[in-house]
Amino acid sequence: MDQEDRIALFLDYENLALGVRDHHGGRPFDFRPIADALAERGRVVVRRAYADWSYFDEDRRMLTRSHVELIEIPQRMGFSRKNAADIKMAVDAVELAFERGYISTFVICTGDSDFTPLVHKLRELNKRVIGVGVEKSTSALLPPACDEFLYYDRLEGVDVPPPAARRARPARSAGTSVAEPAPEPAVETAPVEEEPSRDVDTLAVLLVQTVAGMQGSSSGEVTASGLKRALLRKDPTFSESDYGFRTFGELLRHLAASNVVELAAGPAKGDPEVSLPERGDREVAFGLLRSVVVDLAGEGGAVALSGLKDQLRRARPDFSEKKLGYRSFLQFCKAAATDGAVDLRWSADDGDYLLSPQPS
Repeated sequence: MDQEDRIALFLDYENLALGVRDHHGGRPFDFRPIADALAERGRVVVRRAYADWSYFDEDRRMLTRSHVELIEIPQRMGFSRKNAADIKMAVDAVELAFERGYISTFVICTGDSDFTPLVHKLRELNKRVIGVGVEKSTSALLPPACDEFLYYDRLEGVDVPPPAARRARPARSAGTSVAEPAPEPAVETAPVEEEPSRDVDTLAVLLVQTVAGMQGSSSGEVTASGLKRALLRKDPTFSESDYGFRTFGELLRHLAASNVVELAAGPAKGDPEVSLPERGDREVAFGLLRSVVVDLAGEGGAVALSGLKDQLRRARPDFSEKKLGYRSFLQFCKAAATDGAVDLRWSADDGDYLLSPQPS
């Protein structure tokens, strides 16, 4: 139990309930998916929801059954009432951060960017902050401020309504008299659009770049758990489930099978070490670069870096230096030069880097 995260949960209930109602076809807010998601992350020791409960009378019982403390913010006048709820919630969160040192994680359930300073202050106090909000009503400023951000719409157990049916406009034939009644418009049901699956190849590039950066910035091994935390720091909304994987380990095994990364036994069970392949694809890519340079420049000539990447892609359309862990094509060419595949030098006359083949 001492190893578990202690979580304090704060709900800006009006923001969440109205966001769900407006963007989920009038459906009521359901607290259970949030509770289940947090149960996977630690022990929730504080649960508080802030609202004028006279507006959400039917929700009281649902929240009370889930052991949420209801903080009453009485009706005042329009915007000042909302400010009162926001200020009360922010003050309580900071007070709890000072008084309960054992609480390690704060969950702020809102899409309102007004809470961004609160998130920054909690992180200054060495607290982990998870945000939760409805995707279409969440400010773009809030998710990047958090350590992790969960979109309510993507949580397990949330029913997202299908797109509304679309009415087709009836076409008027040329011979139709004005006095004739228009034909009854046909109701055309729009096909249910599935959420486009995210590109696993794009994710692989991000993951490889992250592993390469972590290997370059520290002497320690990169573990799966450390890699997941780094990805969340880059994109707090990251979730492997968006790419069709149940767990992060399943995603890593898929990428290992594609020779994007290599996995080895880590310091703890279920937390493998992640590394980039040191052979194979990189040597092939360096060989490809050398052969293209030889074809373009000959044994004694040189070729400019500009436009060279396009030539490599003509020879191998799937070439991407980012999949090999390099942030730029220049960085890839410098690595090839270090490996002895080509010679790379700056030419002031040409205003560009020149590559020439190393003698075999």
